[in-house]
Amino acid sequence: MGTVREGYPMKKHAKASMSVRDKRDRDTPVSAETLRQCVQRFPQASVLVVGDLILDHYVMGKVSRISPEAPVPVVHVESESLRLGGAANVFNNILALGGKADLCGVIGADESGRLLMKELGAKRSGRGGVVIDHDRPTTRKSRVIAHHQQIVRYDVEGRQELKATLQRRILHYVESRLRELTCVVVSDYAKGVISASLMSELTRLAALRKVPVIVDPKVEHFGYYKGVTVITPNHLEAAQASGVHGDDDQTINEAGAMIRQRLGCQSVLITRGEKGMSLYEADGASWHLPTQARQVYDVTGAGDTVIGTLALALSAGATMKDGAILANHAAGIVVGMVGTATVSPEQLSEVLGHG
Repeated sequence: MGTVREGYPMKKHAKASMSVRDKRDRDTPVSAETLRQCVQRFPQASVLVVGDLILDHYVMGKVSRISPEAPVPVVHVESESLRLGGAANVFNNILALGGKADLCGVIGADESGRLLMKELGAKRSGRGGVVIDHDRPTTRKSRVIAHHQQIVRYDVEGRQELKATLQRRILHYVESRLRELTCVVVSDYAKGVISASLMSELTRLAALRKVPVIVDPKVEHFGYYKGVTVITPNHLEAAQASGVHGDDDQTINEAGAMIRQRLGCQSVLITRGEKGMSLYEADGASWHLPTQARQVYDVTGAGDTVIGTLALALSAGATMKDGAILANHAAGIVVGMVGTATVSPEQLSEVLGHG
């Protein structure tokens, strides 16, 4: 494989206000070797993930009959597992890809909170930015899966906004870490951590240190994300946030341009499932990246992989386009796995090929 050609432009625009890091001709296909060198620089990155911590609980089994009590399948449980979800999964993805990461969020004073911290275990040197809220449960999503199919999911959560005292503790932790950070990721699952006031102050602090801020958004919070570096909605979120509906290229183009203009962010990266990704930049350039997925078993956590990979790529000096290409490849790997999963540098480099 000589070059990675999925980054072709959807339309050409004048090169106005091009960023310093994107001096090469935008129409030149990026080589696989350039991308692989970027992956090799991932260990230089130091990323702080701020957002909603989730404990993912998986119940795996088989179905051979329907319950006599109700028309529902009876799952014979064969195994159970706990995994890091939400912002904790973004954190886990960054570590798996070879970067350094830290975490800010909230847990409850309950068994799920204890189990989540146990899952974090040796991945973190201390609890740092993880605060305890005695008035809410730890967010826990339980999925029952049989024959690679999700039968049901049930959630335990509290969605109320964090108390001001807990917000201040998180922001104080962010401020204490900014000097050494290469990127801040906001992983918003609308479970109470990300609010207008926290986002405003976080964006201000990051701008003072010129640290990029990447947001995996929730539609109801789009107004919070003004001035961030890049936002990564899926196509449904982009359509809802912009008020345009559909998934054809023209509609997505309108949505991407509208979101970028409204938020004043540098870039918008829209994930589009089997249609890949579309990237919209501040100078008017836009790109379509066809999907790299070979098989799709489970899209759970794919957005976490995208934003984690993008954060590492930008930290390693990649252009936004090259970061999007790497994130697209990483997502293509992770959707081929069942459950919340991560990608290794070796897996990512392998799918890039050589050249």
